[in-house]
Amino acid sequence: MNSSVTVGASPLTPREVVAVAREDATVRMDATALRRVADTRTLIEGLADDPQPHYGISTGFGALATTFIAEDRRAQLQASLIRSHAAGTGGEVEREVVRALMLLRLQTLATGRTGVRPVVVETYAALLNAGITPVVREYGSLGCSGDLAPLSHVALAVMGEGEVRDRDGALTTAAAALAVAGIAPVALREKEGLALINGTDGMLGMLLLALHDLEVLLTTADAAAALSIESQLGSDAVFAADLMALRPQHGQAASAANLRAFLAGSPIVASHRGPECTRVQDAYSLRCTPQVHGAARDTAAHAALVAGRELASAVDNPVVTVDGRVESNGNFHGAPVAYVLDFLAIAVADVASMSERRTDRALDVARSNGLPPFLADEVGVDSGLMIAQYAAAGIVSELKRLAAPASVDSIPSSAMQEDHVSMGWAAARKLRRALDGLGRVLAIEVMTGCRALDLRAPLAPAPVTGAVRALVRTRVAGPGPDRFVSPEIEAVAELVASGAVARTAVDATVVDAGTVNAGTADAAPAGATAADREGAATA
Repeated sequence: MNSSVTVGASPLTPREVVAVAREDATVRMDATALRRVADTRTLIEGLADDPQPHYGISTGFGALATTFIAEDRRAQLQASLIRSHAAGTGGEVEREVVRALMLLRLQTLATGRTGVRPVVVETYAALLNAGITPVVREYGSLGCSGDLAPLSHVALAVMGEGEVRDRDGALTTAAAALAVAGIAPVALREKEGLALINGTDGMLGMLLLALHDLEVLLTTADAAAALSIESQLGSDAVFAADLMALRPQHGQAASAANLRAFLAGSPIVASHRGPECTRVQDAYSLRCTPQVHGAARDTAAHAALVAGRELASAVDNPVVTVDGRVESNGNFHGAPVAYVLDFLAIAVADVASMSERRTDRALDVARSNGLPPFLADEVGVDSGLMIAQYAAAGIVSELKRLAAPASVDSIPSSAMQEDHVSMGWAAARKLRRALDGLGRVLAIEVMTGCRALDLRAPLAPAPVTGAVRALVRTRVAGPGPDRFVSPEIEAVAELVASGAVARTAVDATVVDAGTVNAGTADAAPAGATAADREGAATA
């Protein structure tokens, strides 16, 4: 069922942004917010009549800020601003990203701090509800003043110009799509052009979507690691709660709790727990899993804090203050968002790197503790999962390149008026690709770990890892002679991306009553830790 999200009453939540961007939730405008918008617009119209120049109202923009514009040329000024700034190039940006940035710009407009008319606010909401998605191009934003080019492509569509995709994804003109939906194009007036394009909405939208996905992927990473640790005869003793308490990092504790829960009741782990086990310590890629996965969790938590502050912001230039002043400012600079986008790319690359190392260990007869070389069926004839590891290694190598920060790569623009820019849009774009890569690397580890568990028979896996293996076996067959591997990787990658692997692991977690929790996805968020799920199950 299509849910609804109210805009203007309070800051949007990350979940509401995801609902509109991905699930086509209906947008409803708060009535009080619309009145606030109308009151602020009255102030702007009074300044428009003032013979003294006011930036963005009766002047040009950027390096042309000192140029006074006569009243009869201001409508043309606003239209020219949008047309000239809609200068993106390259491939089309994903529908969910465009919808997220539209919603976030709508939220800022609804604060009453930008000076637009209520009709502008209502038109943005109407486009979202009609499923009309302006065509936004990959390149064009420097992240300062905000995401100018992407937001200009959206504003162009609101004016009834440019190209859009309709609800079914068909490419058409904005004029035609608006006509079919019964939406009148907006003729922009003083201040409105600037208000529609001065914001961090594109990079923020991609950050929120990334955080939603990363939550699921980090739980998946814990499940994948549990498969590897168990099937490679690793120890779970190093994940004990009292050991974690000696270093009270929150993310580390959450990851260790997952690993303990996912490996609980494992006959395989129990089989080598006695004094006959001669291994003193496991390799870092097994033993230090909570430390790395936990650091990524803490990084995501910091990024979520920044995103929450940005969601509560009204970013525009100039901005209308609460006491009615119209002031120039630098709040559109994307540095806070850009930094955490880059930070997340580093964490993503490192989690993937550790995952690939665990996969490689499973395939190496010298390090896998008794598994056949490359998990092959007939050694020497079959290659097993040898080249699947190559794929993971190739992705990890790219993720390391994507971890190079974009936010330090400022380049001046606008005749040196905008002489330091954030590159936040670029940071967000590379993070999206990095998350896709992480999901595929984890899928290869999951597939490898499940095959390795099969090869440990007759020993049985833990209830949780066994449930994950059963899920994978609905899409991918178990050990056997070599077969076409690529479709199997894609199938498991789909299970990872959909959150099915994470949900299966969390839903199968053994709770303290000694039973297997078969709770619904509503018991705790998809991607929640085992500790979160346990709390939901026992509440």
